[in-house]
Amino acid sequence: MSLIDTYFLRFIGRPQSGWIELPQQTLSKGQFLNALATSKAPMKNVTLIPGETNYFFLRQIAKTFNFSVSELETLYNKYAPYSDGVILANTYSLPYHADPDFIMQTLINQSLEKHKLLAIKFIGHYDKEQWFQIIAKASIIQKEAANVTEMPIVSSVIDNRIAKKMPLQMDGSLNYGKYSHTRITPDRIRNDLSEFNTYKHSGIPRTPSGSVSIEAIQAAINPANTNYLYFMRNKSGTHDFSATYTEHLKNIKKVKN
Repeated sequence: MSLIDTYFLRFIGRPQSGWIELPQQTLSKGQFLNALATSKAPMKNVTLIPGETNYFFLRQIAKTFNFSVSELETLYNKYAPYSDGVILANTYSLPYHADPDFIMQTLINQSLEKHKLLAIKFIGHYDKEQWFQIIAKASIIQKEAANVTEMPIVSSVIDNRIAKKMPLQMDGSLNYGKYSHTRITPDRIRNDLSEFNTYKHSGIPRTPSGSVSIEAIQAAINPANTNYLYFMRNKSGTHDFSATYTEHLKNIKKVKN
């Protein structure tokens, strides 16, 4: 490349941002400069909504790009440090003709870099295990809270129950993986032996149970100051919070009446 090439490129246009699909593998210099200014790669968008699990997101990618689900799962497990919560909730624009390895590396590497930036912004440093424990808490908040306003309150309930050595007993943690859209039943609670069963295991699971939004992360780090230990979904679709089991029973009764 020379200074003349720079002037020529400025004359025909500006280089395109993002991915560029060249028309062929062998190009003259003039064709290459023209492609820089005029060509763009066909892109496909995939959206990971907050609270959705990696299980369903990989199937969405497979359908969009006509990939094998098992190959995507193998590649995800190869590059991601946790089974879920690594890819942040967002809409991703990806080159349509990219291969599965490239797609998974791009999604995971972009998200891990974003995780580092968020950790430094919100807590001042990045330690992978510490940060993903926050993400694990945020993934429960994401599934349990009815709206963004409730998120810091749900976060406080988690902390208050842990402080009193109470099991979290939150259905949202059991909506992991392929159970993302499955109603939690007493039978499921009795028989699920995974780390996500917060009825059987104390504390927050080591692994996130789904994708999270920035608001859920902020709530996990900055819980509201409450003495709440319980919450019950009311008839309006939000939650009634309570500090005692007696109050909680009253809230349950209100819903059933």
